[in-house]
Amino acid sequence: MSVPVSVSADPQRSPSATTSAPERPRTAGSDFAALNRRITEAGLLERLPAYYAVRISVVAAMFVAAWAVVPLLGSSWWQLAVATLMGVVFAQVALLAHDVAHRQVFRTRRISELVGRTVANAGIGMSYGWWVEKHTRHHNNPNHDELDPDVQPELLIWATESAVGRRGLKGFINRHQAGLFFPLLTLLSIDLRISSIKALRRPGMKHRGLEAGLMALHLVAYAAVLLVVLSPAQALAFFVVHHAVFGVYLGMTFAPNHKGMPHPTGDEDYLRKQVLTSRNITGGWLTDTALGGLNHQIEHHLFPAMPAPNLRKARPIVKAYCAQAGVAYEETNLVESYRQALRHLHEVGAPLRASRT
Repeated sequence: MSVPVSVSADPQRSPSATTSAPERPRTAGSDFAALNRRITEAGLLERLPAYYAVRISVVAAMFVAAWAVVPLLGSSWWQLAVATLMGVVFAQVALLAHDVAHRQVFRTRRISELVGRTVANAGIGMSYGWWVEKHTRHHNNPNHDELDPDVQPELLIWATESAVGRRGLKGFINRHQAGLFFPLLTLLSIDLRISSIKALRRPGMKHRGLEAGLMALHLVAYAAVLLVVLSPAQALAFFVVHHAVFGVYLGMTFAPNHKGMPHPTGDEDYLRKQVLTSRNITGGWLTDTALGGLNHQIEHHLFPAMPAPNLRKARPIVKAYCAQAGVAYEETNLVESYRQALRHLHEVGAPLRASRT
């Protein structure tokens, strides 16, 4: 019988976070197969067309209404309130595109890609193909220092080893990255667009012309509406507020899920690789709505194609099963999840601060 693979836990895990206690080891190779049978028998992998019909309709109505208010309100500084609302709406559109990409909504790849590109490229100005490729690599190796693009060193660093050689502006940011985390999120939306454009300039991406055309349509229409309706100063302020809110919302949605959780070696079996690197966020229907169901991150990583409403129903099954298999199942509240992520960022930057003393 193989021994469950262990991953070093967060050395400063908060007492408010709950972890299911191991009961007995199981054969690692069969763990996920048995869990998958339980989830399948419970019918939780079945698509929910009625739910997504309502959700798509509501998000589409919010999107259209937000844009319709702009010409109705005209040249006014009250448009900054509309820009704030627009940031929230764009985030909900992005969360919907996420579900489409995971084939939670439509059965076939063709319709999923068609809707995904329309929603992402034309709707919010982000390359669907680039994001899907990046997000797939994240799901395959969550929190892996070399294989997960979400933790690879860029402006922020998530592993102490990445601090070596950081100087200048990057060194300054990494020394203080815990305090700068939320301010930097205001730039996330712009970064996604820049990364999308860079990806579309590289040959090899499927449907590159279509994606570029849809993104260009978004950018031209966005600029045209603002410049026709608003003064230049108001248009610039609208742009800044809109994308700052959008970036912060997206960052606050994804940051609690893995940041500050263990970094695996990549040798773990599927069940442990997904569960031990993920963190669930407790809360009710409002949390589910605000975070698009991604607060049930463990269940989402184990079953990416599971419709968002079923993630909550899968939670007690997965949690009980992890307890039987001796796999730590972490969940905590939203505020504590940010505290853990920020503490991790602060600790990673410690070598850089020590080198300055």
